[in-house]
Amino acid sequence: MAVLLSALIFPDVVMAQAANLRDAMTEEEASKLGEEFGIVVGTVDDEIQQELKLQKPQGVAVFEVIGNSRADYAGIKVRSVIKEIDKQEIRTMADFGRAIKKAMKECNFTVGTYEPADPGDPVGWGVNFHFVGCKRD
Repeated sequence: MAVLLSALIFPDVVMAQAANLRDAMTEEEASKLGEEFGIVVGTVDDEIQQELKLQKPQGVAVFEVIGNSRADYAGIKVRSVIKEIDKQEIRTMADFGRAIKKAMKECNFTVGTYEPADPGDPVGWGVNFHFVGCKRD
């Protein structure tokens, strides 16, 4: 009875709570979606944060790129940090999971990354946007 009463009095709050439950994403689910896309991902560790000179350990680190995958064809690099998917900011594994799940349903999308620079580059990192096309068979 109390739930029904609160739904009548605060319908926006109840709708927001329902949306949060529907959009819930665990790190394990996000990780599996990453593998479907063609990357093994995890949280940004101290080493990658220092290497890329990131102020905060936000985004999702790429630890492996699976050959002949959409991620591989798009040119995503190992040790890069995914910061954006199709204009959606990525701060956490849950953000990544929700964004990649939505994006993989589309034929084309973009992935924005911070990447290690080529050896000898004094900056030490670079920003790159990867175009992800349709899956190749």
